[in-house]
Amino acid sequence: MNNDLIASEKIPVKIFSGSTEASEFVAKEIAALIKNRQLEGKPCVLGLATGSTPTRVYAELVRMHKEEGLSFRHVHTFNLDEYFPMQPDTLQSYVRFMNEHLFNHIDIPKNQVHIPDGTLSKEKVADFCKDYERKIDELGGIDIQILGIGRTGHIGFNEPGSTEKSFTRLVTLDQVTRIDAASDFFGEENVPRKAITMGVGSILKAKRVIMMAWGEGKAKVIKKAVEGPVTDQIPSSFLQKHDNCLVVLDDAASSELVRIKTPWLLDSIEWNETRIRKAVVWLCQVLGKPVLKLTNHDYMEHGMGDIITEFGSAYQVNIKVFNYLQHTITGWPGGKPNADDTHRPERANPFPKRVIIFSPHPDDDVISMGGTFIRLVDQGHEVHVAYQTSGNIAVFDDDAVRFADFVRDFNIQFGLSKDDGEKFYKKVVESIRQKGPGQNDTPEVLKIKGLIRRGEAKAGGRYVGLPDEQMHFLDMPFYETGAVKKKPLGEDDIKITMDLIEKIKPHQIYAAGDLSDPHGTHRVCLAAVMEAVNRLKNKDWMKDCWVWLYRGAWQEWDIDQIEMAVPLSPDELMRKRRAVFKHQSQKDSAMFPGSDKREFWMRAEDRNHATAEAYNKLGLAEYEAMEAFVRHKF
Repeated sequence: MNNDLIASEKIPVKIFSGSTEASEFVAKEIAALIKNRQLEGKPCVLGLATGSTPTRVYAELVRMHKEEGLSFRHVHTFNLDEYFPMQPDTLQSYVRFMNEHLFNHIDIPKNQVHIPDGTLSKEKVADFCKDYERKIDELGGIDIQILGIGRTGHIGFNEPGSTEKSFTRLVTLDQVTRIDAASDFFGEENVPRKAITMGVGSILKAKRVIMMAWGEGKAKVIKKAVEGPVTDQIPSSFLQKHDNCLVVLDDAASSELVRIKTPWLLDSIEWNETRIRKAVVWLCQVLGKPVLKLTNHDYMEHGMGDIITEFGSAYQVNIKVFNYLQHTITGWPGGKPNADDTHRPERANPFPKRVIIFSPHPDDDVISMGGTFIRLVDQGHEVHVAYQTSGNIAVFDDDAVRFADFVRDFNIQFGLSKDDGEKFYKKVVESIRQKGPGQNDTPEVLKIKGLIRRGEAKAGGRYVGLPDEQMHFLDMPFYETGAVKKKPLGEDDIKITMDLIEKIKPHQIYAAGDLSDPHGTHRVCLAAVMEAVNRLKNKDWMKDCWVWLYRGAWQEWDIDQIEMAVPLSPDELMRKRRAVFKHQSQKDSAMFPGSDKREFWMRAEDRNHATAEAYNKLGLAEYEAMEAFVRHKF
């Protein structure tokens, strides 16, 4: 790596194409240390984290234990934190998390596992914290501390305001942290307000620290931690003071770092069409100018003089980028028949096309690409929607009661079995009444909630003009746990996906590429589609299938990434809104809204307006709204 390109990074950073490769890298380093300590006859002390970030690291360590004989008999572990109060068998307990992801699958002695105790009385916490630090010191300190990073920049539960001198203690959780945890607890009101956490000082005492982050959602805070000033408002920035720290990222989490976002500001780079497009769009946004008004001086003043040297003038570069952007815009997402498609994002033939829209949840199809969905149907393509998961955990209890009551009244009105309806209604109400915060629903309640989501999806599809037989409910097994935490992607999930693709033999596949989804379902659903497509890619019919990625309610593609932009008129935007409104259980107040309090339809419309406005500011045609897509290349 050119040193000039990493000059702005104050902590060493290693970037991988995906989180799987990154996790395997971290796991291999941990395994190597365990083996070396074993050869030396010394214990290995690991500092461990919870959350979605390290799960693949733990999975790889478990695999190494089972398949390669990696032993944990001489390993001692200390977890970063635990909610307070918290019983160890509760769904959200970090004790339970660690057991399920790691400890139950390896040979580590139970007395060598240490996790902050959420069952203590408040008076005993201070002594427990001192003892926790003492145990670490007696073992010679932590050899490797692994970390994730929160949206506030916290490490462990060291919220903004935590100092580098802080050690294990009881803390009050930041509001943002509690909002982010709300989905795990089935509502923000159920999230504990306090936690026991190792301090920033405790972390800095470790011999080696590895902080990991995946996805676009972490990109901005990673930039602050790695490139910004050291400040207690971003506690992870204190890692800049550690002399043996590594930040491990996937491509998405690294996207805001200077060497990734604007490397030309640091050093001369090798220009290609993708980088030129990215740089020109950035320059337009910085200067507030449309593409065709950029001058030689603008390029020279912003580290982009090499482009002018190569192409001769700003005019030549401007025209090249302007034409590319212009050619991404199409009102024919399925391809325009009987037209020259040389400069169109989609092929004219075949027409009409067979299309599959993969929707991770029962509403992502209309929220994320409802306008394009409508356009594809209106233009005569054979459109199928595959709802990948039931979405059953995202329905409020009172909706389930309302529908059970409807069944009871329906039976009475139509002379059906009154007793069965009454009995079923009472069973549903009683199970919900007895359920504690964060506890799983009974199978009956889950089925009702799943049917609610299914009925809404059908209503949305029918509104768009889709026949019932072209709506496919896959109910992928990884999702059906009844809890926020899901199972890993399995062969059954991939086979279900492959079977549908083989049955339809599509010319187009649309899939959710929105990896900023904080709950992870989109990631797993995309992985299922990508694996299915990869296994089928050598089929003759598959060679004529293009895969387009859309993004959901969390984030949009950057303008320089977009390869197909579908403009929507005001009337089409209203039709999209009405299709989203068919999902009544998610309207007004969704179970898992994330940190954005706007309703999903509002987020989608604002994002579509913003994409259109960005194109307009670049000097292209002015549209009401736009939906954007990136083509996946095999």
